[in-house]
Amino acid sequence: MKKFLATILLVEDDENLGFILKDYLEMIGYNVDLQKNGVAGLRAFKQGKFDLCILDVMMPLKDGFTLAAEIHEINKEIPIIFLTAKLMKEDKIKGLKLGADDYITKPFSSEELSLRIENILRRYKHQKALVDDEFVYHIGKFEFNFNDQMLTCEDDERRLTRKEADVLKLLCQYKNKLLRREIVLKHVWGKDDYFMGRSMDVYITKLRKYLKDDENVTIINVHGAGFKLEAPD
Repeated sequence: MKKFLATILLVEDDENLGFILKDYLEMIGYNVDLQKNGVAGLRAFKQGKFDLCILDVMMPLKDGFTLAAEIHEINKEIPIIFLTAKLMKEDKIKGLKLGADDYITKPFSSEELSLRIENILRRYKHQKALVDDEFVYHIGKFEFNFNDQMLTCEDDERRLTRKEADVLKLLCQYKNKLLRREIVLKHVWGKDDYFMGRSMDVYITKLRKYLKDDENVTIINVHGAGFKLEAPD
């Protein structure tokens, strides 16, 4: 049986572009399931096992943003790349808030897409390897198990998403010290730019909300520099 680099769900309504991308990615070693609209894409995702999803934003029946949200309801960990013909900043920010790992604006080269895929899969593989070790942190009244992505406070348990867990682990490692923005962006998002920065701020806000039950724990913004998780030692 042929061994593939990864299995990708590609949802693209432009028939020519879809076949070009599928042929190219299969030529370099990926297994690609091509679907032409969001409804078919969701059905394929439920029926298959994928390592990564590539979703066009503007599609008939179900747009890429809606499809991404529904995919993450099934599997919060699956990496997603958005393909968009728009240059609107709001669309990119919306995609990143939905948990997208990257976005590519059309037109783009097949080689660019393959490099983006390779970088994301390498990052996921590295993060998965780190989980082989036991990481348990105490944050005031909270216990955070990085392995299980579980944040516990007394009888209350919350399972975090992959990115939430990755960000919280960095904050714990730098507890009561400055964690610079570029460190978070490099380790969790893979690059430092404006749109990734906006996405990171959303995740910091979520974590701050999760930790609000302990008044001795807070995540503060250090203007222009980064963040500090303040908690008892």
